[in-house]
Amino acid sequence: MSDLLSLCDRLVAQAQPGEQVEVVAVHERETEVRAYEGQVESLTAAESQGVGVRVIRDGRQGFASAGTLDLAILDETLAEARENLAFATPDEFCALATPDALDPAVLDIYRQELVDFPVESKVALALELERRTRQGDPRIIGVESADYSDSVTQTAVATTTGIRTTAAETGCFLSAYSLAEENGDTQAGFGFSVGRQPSDLEVSQAATDAVERSTRMLGAVKPPSGRMMVVLDPWVSAQFLGIVGGTLSGEAVQKGRSLFAERLGDQVAAASLTLIDDPTNPAAFTATATDGEGLATRRNVLMQDGRLEKFVHNSYTARRAGTASTGSAVRGYSSTPGVGVQAVSVQPGQLSPDALIAGITDGLLVQGVSGLHSGVNPVSGDFSTGAEGLRIRNGELAEPVREFTIASTLQKMLLEVTAVGDDLVWLPMKAAGVTLVIAELTVSGA
Repeated sequence: MSDLLSLCDRLVAQAQPGEQVEVVAVHERETEVRAYEGQVESLTAAESQGVGVRVIRDGRQGFASAGTLDLAILDETLAEARENLAFATPDEFCALATPDALDPAVLDIYRQELVDFPVESKVALALELERRTRQGDPRIIGVESADYSDSVTQTAVATTTGIRTTAAETGCFLSAYSLAEENGDTQAGFGFSVGRQPSDLEVSQAATDAVERSTRMLGAVKPPSGRMMVVLDPWVSAQFLGIVGGTLSGEAVQKGRSLFAERLGDQVAAASLTLIDDPTNPAAFTATATDGEGLATRRNVLMQDGRLEKFVHNSYTARRAGTASTGSAVRGYSSTPGVGVQAVSVQPGQLSPDALIAGITDGLLVQGVSGLHSGVNPVSGDFSTGAEGLRIRNGELAEPVREFTIASTLQKMLLEVTAVGDDLVWLPMKAAGVTLVIAELTVSGA
């Protein structure tokens, strides 16, 4: 990482009088292995590196990037950013981030074990995952995919305003999709395991979950239509919470694309729900010590006991809003900073999922959704998505159900959260999942 930072320093040192210069350098390695029928169906090992340069003068911004660390080309990239400055429209809020009082957290999220892990061993993990999934139950007729994926990312940021930071993260996960068949009925299910290094991964757990999720859906029928109490399992709630988090960015608010604009201080969710974005939590798959502008990330409480407390900001949206950055700039080296949540979770409750289900006389446990992102309107909050899961009767799980939709608005759903489980789990995405009980959603089935 010191090499990346030195490269950034070299370009920043070339700033001309009156200029602000920011340089971000990224080096990333990724591996993906897919096993199929006992063989390697595909193996991809990719390495990317590059630099993005912003030059700001008199409220105008010029940007350029290059997918290389070659010094001669990077000098040309700085010159290109200066040239692009001439075509920019002046903006009174356009400026680089400046150091604040918060130092980056010291996070243990980089593992040399993953860096040194040989490709042959990655292939072996994928093959073992497929083998265990296939042998998990006599009703498993195939494994649609069994994957191993990992990434090693190093980033450096330097600016003329005094920012000099580095960050490094590793992550890996296994995922399996199985197919089960019985009496002519075929169902799919998935399982996964997440970690910082390969020794964290649990092949047996990923395989078992994939088998159970597919076999328990055999014989599924459509549920009756109507208004019904719904329980979202962690995989589903994480997807919903990721969408809610996306509506809480300062950029979305300022562009009129957030259903929560003008609602700071309002009760927008049930009192049982506290929503947090905390990329300094090392348990989060997307944890990072610094944001896309080199500022320290931090724990941001977005909703406290259902009350909307905060939007997340980068330095630009913060200036427009008359506030301070929340360390929430997101970007790659080939783009200017955007803003968004980075590791969203709900504060867990006290009851287990079994205890929550035991208190429900009639309801639905939703364990999978389809087309969720395209089925949600981030401005109105309306959503309608396909779903599958299990009926709940008299406090117990009953028959599997599929081919139905659940619909409501995000606003109403958040207000009707009646209970939060104790089963917080971090997933390979920017949100953690937890069991959520929703008092009522519209179910369209039989």
